[in-house]
Amino acid sequence: MAIAYTLIETAKLNKVDPQAWLTWVLGQIADHKITRLDELTPWRYAAQAA
Repeated sequence: MAIAYTLIETAKLNKVDPQAWLTWVLGQIADHKITRLDELTPWRYAAQAA
């Protein structure tokens, strides 16, 4: 629960809808390289959505 809460609150702090961001991450993560996980952060998502 602590991990889930941290992810949700991090998204909120970055003014990102947590549900939309988590849905996007889950859609991307299967084909994403582990060395590029920083691309899945809420602030990167917000920059792409803008």
